[in-house]
Amino acid sequence: MYRSHNCGELRETHIDQKVRLGGWVQKTRDKGFVTWVDLRDRYGVTQLVFDEDRTASDLIAKARELGREFVVQAIGTVIERASKNPNIPTGNIEVLVEELVILNNSKTPPFTIEDETDGGEDLRMKYRYLDIRRNPVKNNLIFRSKVAMEVRKYLSDEGFIEVETPYLIKSTPEGARDFVVPSRMNEGQFYALPQSPQTFKQLLMVGGLDKYFQIVKCFRDEDLRADRQPEFTQIDCEMAFVEQEDILNAFEGLTKHLLKEINGVEIDKFPRMTFDEAMKKYGNDKPDIRFGMEFGELNEVAQHKDFNVFNSAELVVGIAVPGANSYTRKDIDKLIDWVRRPQVGAKGLVYVRCNEDGSFKSSVDKFYDQEDLGKWAETTGAKKGDLICVLSGETTKTRTQLSALRMELAERLGLRKPEEFAPLWVIDFPLLELDEETGHYHAMHHPFTSPKPGQLELLETDPGAVRANAYDLVLNGNEIGGGSIRIHDKETQGTMFKHLGFTPEEAKAQFGFLMDAFQYGAPPHGGIAFGLDRLVAILGGQETIRDFIAFPKNNSGRDVMIDAPAPIDSEQLTELGLKLDVPLK
Repeated sequence: MYRSHNCGELRETHIDQKVRLGGWVQKTRDKGFVTWVDLRDRYGVTQLVFDEDRTASDLIAKARELGREFVVQAIGTVIERASKNPNIPTGNIEVLVEELVILNNSKTPPFTIEDETDGGEDLRMKYRYLDIRRNPVKNNLIFRSKVAMEVRKYLSDEGFIEVETPYLIKSTPEGARDFVVPSRMNEGQFYALPQSPQTFKQLLMVGGLDKYFQIVKCFRDEDLRADRQPEFTQIDCEMAFVEQEDILNAFEGLTKHLLKEINGVEIDKFPRMTFDEAMKKYGNDKPDIRFGMEFGELNEVAQHKDFNVFNSAELVVGIAVPGANSYTRKDIDKLIDWVRRPQVGAKGLVYVRCNEDGSFKSSVDKFYDQEDLGKWAETTGAKKGDLICVLSGETTKTRTQLSALRMELAERLGLRKPEEFAPLWVIDFPLLELDEETGHYHAMHHPFTSPKPGQLELLETDPGAVRANAYDLVLNGNEIGGGSIRIHDKETQGTMFKHLGFTPEEAKAQFGFLMDAFQYGAPPHGGIAFGLDRLVAILGGQETIRDFIAFPKNNSGRDVMIDAPAPIDSEQLTELGLKLDVPLK
């Protein structure tokens, strides 16, 4: 056998035992009369020793030839280490090597395989298999596995059945762009890779499985960012004979279980907030509630003077930044520059200093007196020593801008602590969103979401006012899960398609299979999908998902390690019945 023990296992209780170890050479140190080799595997590092008094000269010479990342097998005896290392679990022992087998040589790696590496992100992505050897990435992948195992354990114990759904499905016009796959046997026709298993899990409820889950790959051909990949993993779930309350209770349970088992954190309550309340208080539908800085709407106390910037605005809104009266004028100018960036888009920022003596000093003192500014402080909840930041303009844009500023200030003030967890349900979303360019409505979640009870008739008279029987689970300012109670009858689903602009023929062509299924006794049902990549990152104290994925894509959607996507052979194109207008590279 290659190994009797792993490289993180040996302790003083193993002294005088003969062992076999296998691993990668982390580094070597040669003092002339003695050579040490640090041998590493997934489990840890063990020091190997070769010395002139106890080791054959040819073996010492062989050890001195070892390079970084050589794969070796070492056979020897565990001895007490003379100079102990308290920083590693194996630091009290070393292995006196009697036999050394080089299993494979290695080129010098393009970056150091250390926790703090000298490799940039692009280089590490290209050599991802080397990057995985580093503890931060390796431990993230082990952490992800632990989370997935806990998910499976909890849901299985709760009676959920894991079912695999197809990857080659039909393209639909809703949501993001599909990745399409040409069919060789059906020339001119295409499969699509699923953006989610939505319709299949609904069909499983029609099939009577009652509780379904799946940890499943999904695919969306959309623009990327740090927390988004073209392929991602969902914890996909569905339940029959349920209302919204049943879903919320079930998946609060799962979230509590993960926080307790993975992070050792117990949380009793999951607050609930409507979409409208979230937008009014925080400017977005996934607020981070670990800290305050709730919005204070100032129209009534700011639009009575001759300051036309506020008077002409649809919304004047501010936040109180705790302790930020200590900011210098230079600091505030930097904030103003920050909100003026194209990514934020504000035209400027009005500020008020809340002094320790109870007075106020603002950038608009010409227009507002101390009594006015005191009302601003009361509305925003500002205290002595705080700084009030105020934006104005069109309601939706201004809320979005102030939300971005709130999050930026929280980062600068150290208020977004990764070891703290604050879950939140956001409910009562609009069912439909109006596309300002086309003037048409589209589903805010997806076209299978049911309206809130009693609101179906509003689709005919005031579609923008209809609330969805939908819910999002937010954790630390990130949406980690979202779902809804589904439409489960053909007539209502047909009405929904009509209001989304589908003709009856288009609805039948795209979703006829689902509407047909509803005619055979579909139960009331609903579900939720968690983004596993994002959930794992947040539980791991981070928000960027890439280092929790074994082989991620870059911001251009490319796998730089295997160089994909890539052209395919012209014979393959011909076989698929495809022609390209651009030459193959």
